[in-house]
Amino acid sequence: MLVSSDKDGIGMAAANPYKKDGRVAVGKVAKFGSSKEAIQRVVSLIGGFNKVVQRGDEILLKPNFNAADPPPGSSDPDFVKAVIELLYEHGAKKVVLGESSMLRLSTRKVLKETGMLKKAEDAGAEVVIFNEGKWKKVATGGTYLKNVSLPETALESKKVVYTCCMKTHRFAKFTFSLKLAVGFMRPRERMRLHMRHLEEKVSDLNLVVHPHLIIMDGRKCFISGGPATGDLRNPGLVLASGDRVALDVEALKTVAAFDGSSLRSDPWSYTQVRRAVELGLGVKNEQEYEVVDG
Repeated sequence: MLVSSDKDGIGMAAANPYKKDGRVAVGKVAKFGSSKEAIQRVVSLIGGFNKVVQRGDEILLKPNFNAADPPPGSSDPDFVKAVIELLYEHGAKKVVLGESSMLRLSTRKVLKETGMLKKAEDAGAEVVIFNEGKWKKVATGGTYLKNVSLPETALESKKVVYTCCMKTHRFAKFTFSLKLAVGFMRPRERMRLHMRHLEEKVSDLNLVVHPHLIIMDGRKCFISGGPATGDLRNPGLVLASGDRVALDVEALKTVAAFDGSSLRSDPWSYTQVRRAVELGLGVKNEQEYEVVDG
């Protein structure tokens, strides 16, 4: 099922180009030198950047800087910088790094404190602080989250790339690619999001946010706690896919495999995943995707 694109949203809903032998592809690399080398390799495994990036494109890049916590509490600025560089090397005309931190925090200050602001600018990206612009209320078409305010600057974007962290979350159980969409929401609305049916609302939000390529930094992860701090492990992985459900399921497996993990071994039992499958946001089962190692 393809999510309808006849509504306001971030990115254009489109068929996932990252497939292998008719199945969704999830790339996974474990041995590499630099993070840039790992990112190039993992995206190449599933078909390459040019499945999404055409010469002259403007790309909205969404990292995870809810606060200024060290990775994996927030994105690694060097990892994000490497993604920016690779997007330009594969033909992007303009890369826009967009972000909005949690309520009561200055997003600009967070990006400065982490070094992300300077690294993004050094790599040639434009930095857009969603909090400093206007918001537009849009209908999601969902059941649990019916309306949401999204940044007008992001709503103009046709192509979206994610750089996710791999970590548990004390309220949502985990925060991978599906949960990253919350960073597009107006901060004051995020408080209500957490009051009840959080996991269902996260999936409903994804009806109007459509990443085309997702690159996950799994070199470090939290196996309990989170999202800011938690019990740290080092999977040493970088993953990539065009499918949020498949990628999140593989990340769930990785985190759940560590002794002491707060996550259950059955990734399909989680509400975020079950609701996303119900909404047609990605694969429905193990048979619909393939992990490509390299």
